[in-house]
Amino acid sequence: MKNEREPLLSTSDNSLDGSHNEHQHLLARPDLRSSPENMIVDVNNDNDSLSQSASKDDPAYGSASETYDPSMHRTLEHPTTNMDTMIHLLKGNIGTGILAMPDAFKNAGLYVGLFGTLLMGAICTHCMHMLVRCSHELCRRLQVPSLNFAEVCYRSFETGPMGMRRYSNLARSLVNMFLVITQLGFCCVYFVFVAANLKEVVAHYFFDLDTRVYLLLMLVPMVLLNLVKNLKFLTPVSLIAACLTVAGLACTFYFVLQDLPNTHSVKPWASWAQLPLYFGTAVYAFEGIGIVLPLENNMKTPEDFGGWTGVLNTGMVIVACLYTAVGFFGYLKYGEDVQGSITLNLPGDQFIAQLVRIMMALAIFFSYGLQFYVPISILNPSIRRRLHSEQAQLIGEYLLRVGLVVFTFLLAAMIPNLGAVISLVGAVSSSTLALIFPPLIEIITFWPDGLGRNYWVLWKDIAIMTFGICGFVFGTYTSVAQIINPDLH
Repeated sequence: MKNEREPLLSTSDNSLDGSHNEHQHLLARPDLRSSPENMIVDVNNDNDSLSQSASKDDPAYGSASETYDPSMHRTLEHPTTNMDTMIHLLKGNIGTGILAMPDAFKNAGLYVGLFGTLLMGAICTHCMHMLVRCSHELCRRLQVPSLNFAEVCYRSFETGPMGMRRYSNLARSLVNMFLVITQLGFCCVYFVFVAANLKEVVAHYFFDLDTRVYLLLMLVPMVLLNLVKNLKFLTPVSLIAACLTVAGLACTFYFVLQDLPNTHSVKPWASWAQLPLYFGTAVYAFEGIGIVLPLENNMKTPEDFGGWTGVLNTGMVIVACLYTAVGFFGYLKYGEDVQGSITLNLPGDQFIAQLVRIMMALAIFFSYGLQFYVPISILNPSIRRRLHSEQAQLIGEYLLRVGLVVFTFLLAAMIPNLGAVISLVGAVSSSTLALIFPPLIEIITFWPDGLGRNYWVLWKDIAIMTFGICGFVFGTYTSVAQIINPDLH
């Protein structure tokens, strides 16, 4: 039995290669409450080979899938309670994106940003529900206890319409590719964020240096930090990062809510040309779709995850309201002068404001390793397969880690514009994972008889996909244009 922890959407498990297992096993799920990697860890199933599962074309498929309850077949060592899951959901969705929301409101306008962010939160939450629903359906169809994001995508194509089954491996590869792009994009944002905040502090007290100098000074410590393979050793820094984040956000609200101007002092809506930048930043902020299935899979009472008053809706309402509040009041406070991170707008002549910048910079620096863990776990198995000796595999992994850190450093040095980087990452990868893949998976999973009366589910999913594709295209174009010409409005 394979008991070691593996990160979300790892491609190293045997369940994805279509191999035939001789016996079925129920794997123990990991304890999400006591580890720093609780947001990115999932254990894959070794028992979901199609040869052992009821096929959609099998006459016995209907009765088998109706009677199988995936949650009853999960062996959980330490199942998480509803409150545990809620805390993890909030932690997984609240990152650097929340500090960029005022900049997003600048590109949308006060009221377009207000209602647009709430609408974006509703759409992203609905897509999370889609993914969970498809996971449950495919688990019943395949007689397996749980699936992760890549497996859901792969198995939806594998058991879907005959014409789509040939694309199952491609679909899985695309999910993993965009996961790698997303996480490395987050790492680039983290690099730029830390450098920009450190520059503000040092410039205020000592001397002004280019942002790239701080990026270069961070490179060696970042490489050393990410040579740690076991995330359990990062538990202390992870807890420190969480405490610093909470304290930093509280102090930020303290500054933002003081002496607010009249709402007429800022524009109610922005030009159409700026909306793609708003879309990229907003969808970047709602970055938590990758943690939804691991959280639901590890719950003691998974039936409480969904529903109108379930854990998912409750947590996402809190997240959406928090994002909206930061964006609304941050833009109202600083107007057109708001920067890519609200911490850069805090008054430089106050020690507490400088302390907030240092706290948030340290919190994001320590959080880099957790974001870095996912691309390593996806790419490392392919490296290990090409190397035969254990020593060569170890050297290969360390070289991969150093290479990826240097790669994110080079991208950050090339694009030190924090707002544009956040918008680009959101438009390219976050929109694909959050808004394009979930409706596509739902269409293929329930085609043709499960798409509602008059195919209303199909039209709804097509509308969401169209919205995501438009955001992808226009958001990417506008973000790249702003990166090339930072003075472009």
